[in-house]
Amino acid sequence: MPSTSSPQRLTPAFALLPLLTTACATPLRPPDLGDLYTRAARIHDTQRNPVIVIPGILGSKLVDPPTGRVVWGAFAGGYANPQTPDGARLVALPMQTGRPLRELRDDVRPAGVLDRLRVDLLFMPVELKAYLNILATLGVGGYRDELLGTSGAVDYGNDHFTCFQFDYDWRRDNVENARRLHDFILEKREYVHAELTRRYGAPGKPVRFDIVAHSMGGLVTRYFLRYGGDELPDDGDVPVPAWAGAEYVEKVILIGTPNAGSVEALRELVDGSVIAPILPTYEPAVLGTMPSVYQLLPRPRHACVVDAADGRTLIGDFLDPQLWEQMGWGLASPRQDDVLARLLPDVPDPAARRAIALDHLRKCLTRARRFFEAIDSPAPPDRPPPAHLRQYLFAGDAVPTDAVLAAERRGGALRVIHQAPGDRTVLRSSALMDERLGGQWSPRLITPIEWTGVQFIFADHLGLTKDPAFSDNVLYLLLESPHHN
Repeated sequence: MPSTSSPQRLTPAFALLPLLTTACATPLRPPDLGDLYTRAARIHDTQRNPVIVIPGILGSKLVDPPTGRVVWGAFAGGYANPQTPDGARLVALPMQTGRPLRELRDDVRPAGVLDRLRVDLLFMPVELKAYLNILATLGVGGYRDELLGTSGAVDYGNDHFTCFQFDYDWRRDNVENARRLHDFILEKREYVHAELTRRYGAPGKPVRFDIVAHSMGGLVTRYFLRYGGDELPDDGDVPVPAWAGAEYVEKVILIGTPNAGSVEALRELVDGSVIAPILPTYEPAVLGTMPSVYQLLPRPRHACVVDAADGRTLIGDFLDPQLWEQMGWGLASPRQDDVLARLLPDVPDPAARRAIALDHLRKCLTRARRFFEAIDSPAPPDRPPPAHLRQYLFAGDAVPTDAVLAAERRGGALRVIHQAPGDRTVLRSSALMDERLGGQWSPRLITPIEWTGVQFIFADHLGLTKDPAFSDNVLYLLLESPHHN
């Protein structure tokens, strides 16, 4: 049964907001993290778990090795511009009838967690921080990033086996990337075990990792914890979690993860996405080739898409491909044929292009439904999470966030009609996986996720990792909170 107990809040190291008392009140300052954690950060032994950082969607750099072009991670030089035919084909995933999603591959590969994003603004290079704040926080804790150490970008001596970046092709299916995470952890586990044995003798306990995952990276993590490297069953049955991945993990820290999805995913699949006013548009048909974007959709049962005619009647099951055809959404939109022509240059017939697009849409929506069933179902009483696993959440709840969309029956246009607390991208309720939405309300949280602790941060989606409360509490959890073996 879903947990009906309220999650425990992590005890903050300092008040998040100054109390409104008198005019002479002294404003509070952020803590000195170095003073708090330097002593613990210097200790490297068999009791300290290595950390794996998992970014969210857009959080890994993507490159095309045959040409050397950047597909995602820079907007300068010869990057893949999605408004050009060759750029659109690099950004999008292949589509082909008669083949499952896992077989539709291109040459694009991940090339590291995106700590900075380079943009040319009026011909002047500008760097935007992406995951630098997470890596910087871990650096304060003495976690030395293995990729930076082995590449020579930072001189850590031989002390670079405590932190690893899991980069992945965020366009692809989350199950596929969870299975890659399984292989990655087995590889790094063997490496860490050998390092610990060489330095300290045989470890006295099995090597386990702590995971820090942002946004969609948390969905990849949660599937991995439940099913390890297992694929979804071919027969369509809902899998029963065996917690195969949790064997290798002790603490999981999720940051702004859309556990119940986001209406922004539906809007972008329907209308496309403009990352910033100065950057090119990513058309609906380009985004619609990516299975992971569908796996960010909200759940129909949470009453988040209604008929624009009255603002109350649910629009229907928006995981049903027929509804997408009726509404003319995404890959099913007749207005996207010029984009499909760029993506399918060898298919001159518009009707044939549309058939390929609708087939791909069906596969992506079906896969999303099955992914949701796998991660949304409560753990059965005889298969609870292992006792050593600790799951923490950092979420925003102070920024108005799009919560309910109204859809026009003719033309399928979407507009926001209701907002709720969140981080401007992910609702508080989605991060918590609050199953009271769309159902009977109760004062206690109903969720299939057994949270060990929840910390709310007053910031937007990327700003969560900049907040001193985030850095302070994450370092406490990783460095000082007790182990549960």
